[in-house]
Amino acid sequence: MSWKQKKRRLDLLEAEEGWTRKLWGDSLKICIAYPNRYHTGMSNLGFQTIYRLINNHPDCLCERVFYPDDEELKESAEAFSLFSMESQRPIAEFDIVAFSLSFENDYPHILTMLDMGKIPLETKDRQDNDPLIVGGGIAVTLNPEPLAGFFDLFLIGEGEAILPQFLDLVASSRQKTAANGNNDAYTSEKPGRQALLAEIQEKIAGAYVPHFYQVGTDKDGKIVSWEPADAKFPKTITRQRPLAIDAFATEQTIITDDTELGGMYLVEVSRGCGRGCRFCAAGFVCRPVRFRSFETLQPSFERALALGKTVGLLGTAVSDHPELARLCRFIMDRGGKVALGSLRLDRLSRDMAAILKEAGVETATFGPEAGSQGLRDAINKGIDEEDILSAVDILTEYAIEKVKLYFMVGLPGETDADIEAIIDLVRKIQDRARQAPKRKKGFRSITLSINQFIPKAATPFQWRPLEDTAIVRKRIRRIEQGLHGEKAVRVNHDLPKWNYIQALLALGDRQVGRLLFAAHKLNGNWAQAFREAPIDPDFYVYRDKSSDEILPWDFIEHDVPRSFLVRESDKFATFSQTPGEIPEKENTP
Repeated sequence: MSWKQKKRRLDLLEAEEGWTRKLWGDSLKICIAYPNRYHTGMSNLGFQTIYRLINNHPDCLCERVFYPDDEELKESAEAFSLFSMESQRPIAEFDIVAFSLSFENDYPHILTMLDMGKIPLETKDRQDNDPLIVGGGIAVTLNPEPLAGFFDLFLIGEGEAILPQFLDLVASSRQKTAANGNNDAYTSEKPGRQALLAEIQEKIAGAYVPHFYQVGTDKDGKIVSWEPADAKFPKTITRQRPLAIDAFATEQTIITDDTELGGMYLVEVSRGCGRGCRFCAAGFVCRPVRFRSFETLQPSFERALALGKTVGLLGTAVSDHPELARLCRFIMDRGGKVALGSLRLDRLSRDMAAILKEAGVETATFGPEAGSQGLRDAINKGIDEEDILSAVDILTEYAIEKVKLYFMVGLPGETDADIEAIIDLVRKIQDRARQAPKRKKGFRSITLSINQFIPKAATPFQWRPLEDTAIVRKRIRRIEQGLHGEKAVRVNHDLPKWNYIQALLALGDRQVGRLLFAAHKLNGNWAQAFREAPIDPDFYVYRDKSSDEILPWDFIEHDVPRSFLVRESDKFATFSQTPGEIPEKENTP
């Protein structure tokens, strides 16, 4: 490690509060890895939660590592090796390197980090003195298969449910090995490492060791079988989740301003969503919807207030929290500030708008998702145009002058008319705002965030193909042109090129790992990897799949049965809606 690399880590630690450094002794040594920059990773509440859970275990030590910044990436492989934050030790010296995986587009960074950490990329090449490479997070809970060749083990589900069992088992195994005369559970005979993985696979519900499962395909590449190598291993992997989230707090562990959300203290107020939007993976995979009570959240809020931080309320369904107004009022009555993410348009009350105004929120964020009512019904969004325009009335009444709107393009069944409907809806929103007293100019700013729809595993759209990226580019240009005359409107959008790769990594099987490996060896040149690899990526991305086909992730059991997803897919075709679980609103004036 160069002095520049060490100084950067020490400077980051100096600016943090709440980090932990344990003595490097007999503990089980775990380095949790976030495959993106520090600035992004430290804004991830799940990553911080895992850090706290591991360090709270009496037999474990946890440190952190992140994807290197641009300056470090420029250094040669000989001059740079990947080191942990807390003790600046090479990650290869840890017993376990555990990746927190939220986004498929971060997958290429995993291979770079393993390379820089001097750890063999593929599981088959690792020796007993190499760390176990473990993966967890929403992305691999949906579909771990494209990464199967690089990870020794996946933990499927929510960390609070599965991680304590895993830590207990591995720490106990390590102690037993030491008692038998070997000080390291992973430096004994090769079967010792495999025996540990076999014990984990057999005893930990939600654990998945790809090496112990065989996948069969037909001549077309479709999966025909997925079988355990031994009868003692489970035939399906069950996602783990804690139902009683009031039993624990999920809040920020390390405080630092050097993040995307640096001025906030993040607190999770809800988990899961019962609305059933057909495109939303979190809405299906994180079921059932669970809300933390005011009594459970109050101590977290008080800790945030003592630090003088804005309290960032997080959750898949924050707007649906039955006590949302009370939570916000508690914070604000004590001189604190509240930050909320995207809100449901049909949940915006006058009381909530008053809270937003009092809290100094300048921009209210909503997700209409589609411009036409037919497409909103087809995706089961559960809002209509009147909900949208009523929200505009409330926002203008409380003088909130900026809005941000999320829309998707490339949804199944989308037509040019649906794109025109987005343009028309934005104009209607601005016209409605102009009709408000004292708001003749309408909203001061309307920001559109346009994202391409990506089919995701475990949703009713898992059988649908990605829309052709050339068509998506054309439709985004049409939105930009159609709103060009609206001075207050700004259109932001993602890059369709990377959406194709994201869809490939989200929908792929183990063969896609070969493409990922090839792209890594070609320094990120995906086009060349596609040309050279004997695999057709369009097979995964642009193919419409039948509902009776075995999909790469079908071995994972979630709370939502496949039959329900099939029915929801059929309902999409007829624009039929399925009512979601909507909590009662608080009494509002």
